[in-house]
Amino acid sequence: MTDLAAAPADADLTAPRGLHVYVDIAVVVAVLVVTNLVAHFTTPWASIATVPAAAVGLMLLVRARGLGWTELGLGREHWRSGAGYAAAAVGLVVTVIAIGALLPWTRPMFMNNNYATISGALIASMVVIPLQTVIPEELAFRGVLHGALTRAWGFRGVAAAGSLLFGLWHIATSFGLTSENVGFTRLFGAGMWGTVAGVVLAVVATGIAGFVFTWLRRRSGSLLAPIALHWSLNGLGALAAALVWHLSV
Repeated sequence: MTDLAAAPADADLTAPRGLHVYVDIAVVVAVLVVTNLVAHFTTPWASIATVPAAAVGLMLLVRARGLGWTELGLGREHWRSGAGYAAAAVGLVVTVIAIGALLPWTRPMFMNNNYATISGALIASMVVIPLQTVIPEELAFRGVLHGALTRAWGFRGVAAAGSLLFGLWHIATSFGLTSENVGFTRLFGAGMWGTVAGVVLAVVATGIAGFVFTWLRRRSGSLLAPIALHWSLNGLGALAAALVWHLSV
């Protein structure tokens, strides 16, 4: 495990830091900004394919620019390590979600209107969330952006800039956070200040989550671990929300 964890760190020491590295970062960030705007502020249909298409396009771009599969977290040599961390992450999230759904004072936080039915939550959890959100976002942030930032600034740069950008990425999706969740509505209200509180909370929470995903990516050397944790938080959270709604009616 020590050798696997040290491999990405060794890559930092030999990574090139020419002007083209910073150009690559600027292009990746610009594409992510445009992608976010198109996905959330144009037509509803745009949100379905825009992020996955951008993630694949960015991966092909940086591969052509010289980033290797290992730098993207897709190296075969780290699959076993990634799977191990993935299993541990999912197990931890299952435990936390189960406790949160059972406790009376945290249960309302799971009552998201988007997952009020079990059938809808299953489709979201098994199809929409992994294909439209988790895998594309991890390819873009913990794969492409992680690899580009590592070449320029090493792990500290990835942890700081990558986590901040991941938090800001979620501004558009957090506008309805307090109005769509019973627990958050009770805490912050559903008006303008409630919306602002929801956005701030979402940016901070996803920024912290981004740091944890980045740490897992670094520690395991593989995208499998952050993908598993990301999906378990979103996908299992959706299933827990449906279950709480079902038991509450």
